[in-house]
Amino acid sequence: MTHNEDRQHWLKEGAIGLTVGVLYGTTNVMVGHPLDTIKTKMQAQKGFENTSMVRTCLTTVRTQGVIGLYRGCVPPLMGSGIYRSSQFAAFEAVYTYCDRYPSLKKEIPGTFGLQPRVLFAGALAATTRAIIESPLELAKIRRQTGQTYQLKGVYKGFTVTWIRTLGLMGTYFILIDSFRRNLPHLFSSPILGPFLLSGTAATLAWWLIWPFETMKSQVQGNFGKDMPLKQRLALTLRERGIVGSTVASDPEQSGVFLLMVRA
Repeated sequence: MTHNEDRQHWLKEGAIGLTVGVLYGTTNVMVGHPLDTIKTKMQAQKGFENTSMVRTCLTTVRTQGVIGLYRGCVPPLMGSGIYRSSQFAAFEAVYTYCDRYPSLKKEIPGTFGLQPRVLFAGALAATTRAIIESPLELAKIRRQTGQTYQLKGVYKGFTVTWIRTLGLMGTYFILIDSFRRNLPHLFSSPILGPFLLSGTAATLAWWLIWPFETMKSQVQGNFGKDMPLKQRLALTLRERGIVGSTVASDPEQSGVFLLMVRA
């Protein structure tokens, strides 16, 4: 992750990010999948659009059993560690590689010390994640909503997945970089400091991009008519407003501090 400490070789930094990402990705699925299932149903399954988190959970358990909350967990369990480790490995490798380019290390005015290499590495990391994650997300969402899928259509919704991931990971890396540079005393605190700051960065990033997460679930879950993303966003905002566009954020944010910690 970005910081003021001396960087090691860019390949070694990437390998460290890869290892941490695998552990994080596996834990994410094991702990967070039931919450993700609830979120997906509220966003993209007919009959659950206007239900609460609790009612959605109870209905799912009553009709499908507890196993219903874990429906669709196999694709992300197999791939979550890969795409999450890849995003961190790509970020660390690119960020460290940029050490040799002084222009990418110049601070951007008015950003409290943010460097262009954070933006560059974050964008490449997000793109790496989106390429791997998009088909896995489609398979997961189709299973969560009781649908099937075919391999020839697994990249449906890639564009909105990429936009969502650029906003999500870009914001996360920028905030973590800022926290590490401007609040070093908190990051030096064992466990608690990184835990709180990483959780805060993740929560703010998810809130920022949640309308795109909702649209991603709808597109990949075949919810409603096919339409351009701009039209879908305008329709969502017109029919539901800003609050409606962030539907189902509660279950996801309930577990974000446990799932997005990056020490």
